[in-house]
Amino acid sequence: MKTPRIALVTGANQGLGRALVEGLAARAGADDVVLLTGRDERRVTEAAREVALRPGTRARVEGRVLDVTDTDAIDRLADELAARHGGVDVVISNAVTRVLPEDSQAARADEFIDVSNTAAHAILRSFGPVLRSGARLLVVASSLGTLGHLDPRLHHLFDGAGLDQVEYAVESWRTAVHHNTAAEAGWPRWLNVPSKVAQVAAVRAVAATRRDRDLAAGTLIAAVCPGMVDTATSRPWFDDHGGAQSPADAARAVLDLVFAEHVDRALYGELIRFGRALDWYGGTPPVEQDRMLTP
Repeated sequence: MKTPRIALVTGANQGLGRALVEGLAARAGADDVVLLTGRDERRVTEAAREVALRPGTRARVEGRVLDVTDTDAIDRLADELAARHGGVDVVISNAVTRVLPEDSQAARADEFIDVSNTAAHAILRSFGPVLRSGARLLVVASSLGTLGHLDPRLHHLFDGAGLDQVEYAVESWRTAVHHNTAAEAGWPRWLNVPSKVAQVAAVRAVAATRRDRDLAAGTLIAAVCPGMVDTATSRPWFDDHGGAQSPADAARAVLDLVFAEHVDRALYGELIRFGRALDWYGGTPPVEQDRMLTP
């Protein structure tokens, strides 16, 4: 008898997260379980019910309240799923904080970093040990997550860093933002750039410690760039949405990684966009007046 697969998506009430849940539920088996998570109980319950009733849904869809800024809650959920199911097969870290162009970047720094970075670190730490053979652990980032998008003075903080070092760099950046010393240290004004670089660096750090055994087991840990997606979070940042994908279209390439029969060694631990690994050293520091929620 085939063991049911257990999948979990954070930030899954709407947008890309919900599309990922819908795709997982449609492509998984009837005995599989997909956990749709978010921090608002009403929205989680409603979204899970709607996906469960959606034509084409095969797997069982369950709503679970999870505030990703509560790292203890992440750890408890990982332990619970390991105890109940013997492990987890798919984890997609997708939660993001909506920031508007007119918002103060400094005023939103704590919330943004907690949701995008501290939570991703906790997911990597808590769910990495409970991944079953052949699992997928993916962190949704963006093409801004390559090292070249940062000032060269900051490269040493992330290149070849372990997870503890990445966490230290993120907290140093947070402190610099609060002390108004970020610019002189080389940090860009827009939060999205260092946040995405740190997400990818964290994935690379964890992947470096487990590469051989994961590849032997057919397990993939990676960051993913879904491309430009037309959502409520991204829409205020772009004047032209002509090239934007729907959430369902953007989810497709990510889901192809989840359901791929074999893991491409060249993709392990990398930032993947449309099935190809992006150069970690690529990119150039952004012009500060540019809008920075690039896919």
